[in-house]
Amino acid sequence: MDPSQYHFDIAAYNQNREIEENYIVNRFRERRNKISEDNAPRSRKYLNRDHAAANQRLIDDYFANEPTYDDAMFRRRYRMKKNVFLRIVGDLSSSDNYFTQRVDAANKEGISPLAKCTTTMRMLAYGVAADAVDEYIKIGGTTALECLRRFCKGIIRLYEQVYLRAPTQDDLQRILHVSEMRGFPGMIGSIDCMHWEWKNCPKAWEGQFTRGDKGTTTVILEAVASHDLWIWHAFFGCPGTLNDINVLDRSPVFDDVE
Repeated sequence: MDPSQYHFDIAAYNQNREIEENYIVNRFRERRNKISEDNAPRSRKYLNRDHAAANQRLIDDYFANEPTYDDAMFRRRYRMKKNVFLRIVGDLSSSDNYFTQRVDAANKEGISPLAKCTTTMRMLAYGVAADAVDEYIKIGGTTALECLRRFCKGIIRLYEQVYLRAPTQDDLQRILHVSEMRGFPGMIGSIDCMHWEWKNCPKAWEGQFTRGDKGTTTVILEAVASHDLWIWHAFFGCPGTLNDINVLDRSPVFDDVE
């Protein structure tokens, strides 16, 4: 075969090569730009939340001299009396700088301690999402979760030695004396179980957390309370299909009894 009879168009070859090189270079640049965009820090969207107006609305609704909602409504929504809630707010404010009202760099009022603690209590009382109270209290989801975390740690730090403890020998002697005077010698407290509805129970777990007489998924709370309604023991987390005897068998309530 004579190669000379085949004509090689060098101009067309160079043109095709240039097109291929440009295509490869452009694809490389597009890929590099996409990686840069994905890794670039994303700026937070600023929302102009009027914390001062939200705080004043909260005070007018619950904490003013003549509030919009009475003490019964406060007790239902906060799961405690107003004086207990205000005591908690005061103790947290004096022990944790996070629960104090500050101003930002633009000299705008931040979120008040009442708003932060109210957000936490709404999440605990109603089991709502972190951003569910944003429309009323004007607090974002991330900040709400931080309030919840610091609130729980603060409660443990402040009240563990008084409220979150086992009874001492003096406590037992006092309880036994009162029980004997009331006609129940040797009684320390009353033990019982209650079911808490678990609305967001995973589908795969519904079988073990649903009991026929309850009709929904529940988690069991076992508690021991004395005559003055002081809770000395709490055991939470057993599936709702168990009865009181099964829960008692799993409970650590008698672990320290010799």
